[in-house]
Amino acid sequence: MLIQKDLPKKIKELKKKRKAIILAHNYQLPEVQDIADFKGDSLELSRIAAKTEAEVIVFCGVHFMAETASILCPDKKVIMPDLNAGCPMADMLTAQQLKELKRRHPRAVVVGYVNTSAEVKAELDFCCTSTNAVKVVDVLKDREEIIFVPDKYLADYVEKKTGKKLIKWNGFCPTHIRIFPEDIKREKIFHPFAQVMVHPECLPQVVDLADVVCSTSQMCRFAQESQAKEFIVGTEVGLIYRLKRDNPIKEFYPASEAAVCPNMKRTTQEKILWALEELRDEVRVSNDIRRYARKAIDRMLNLR
Repeated sequence: MLIQKDLPKKIKELKKKRKAIILAHNYQLPEVQDIADFKGDSLELSRIAAKTEAEVIVFCGVHFMAETASILCPDKKVIMPDLNAGCPMADMLTAQQLKELKRRHPRAVVVGYVNTSAEVKAELDFCCTSTNAVKVVDVLKDREEIIFVPDKYLADYVEKKTGKKLIKWNGFCPTHIRIFPEDIKREKIFHPFAQVMVHPECLPQVVDLADVVCSTSQMCRFAQESQAKEFIVGTEVGLIYRLKRDNPIKEFYPASEAAVCPNMKRTTQEKILWALEELRDEVRVSNDIRRYARKAIDRMLNLR
């Protein structure tokens, strides 16, 4: 039986044997981030994977992220260390529900957050990320109607930035809504000189208190480039580990210790090892779904 300290070595050996790479989302456990080849946001990781020569992608994240990797890397085997790692927000909208919403608004262009299933992406006109959601809607704001799914709080942020009224779905991230305005105000009392970074999936009242609103990868860049020495971080607590490792002389304080995504914590080094040994839990998107979902992603990437 392998002991914990031997796992990274065994994983490295199997990774080479399988011609695999390990991708880890910024919210993963420290032990998972430590052995990953690449760390970042979900779409960012999938685009990185598409450019590598790897034959196997071990995606340490949640299910829709592995699906996105399969959409962008149809020639690679995408496996998850834990297939039960899902996304509650993505599960709040089905393709059938979106089809019904589109029937009620036949002239609307449909923009969907990357935090959706492959089947939902196949029903979108444009995909978007938390990084570029404002840009995508701003380009389209002369359209008569825009449906934005599934995150109503990201939609609220986009509305305020673009001035365009959106048709919103009643979805949200159960982790980010655990961060309250009182949390930010409390941390500001303890750390009055800290800059406040929050994710746009947060409650509008929390977003209003932020110095900067951005995705996790943007937070990583902002923390490196900022002259500030202290930061209050309004997103899932897993990002703190990467921020501290990348900026050892700076301090980072979670806005709320309650902002923990249990699905993101399901992956462990043991599960990664088993995934590489068995290559069993593959996530593969059918060609029909992939073709339409890829169009929505490509339209986003081609926007100027």
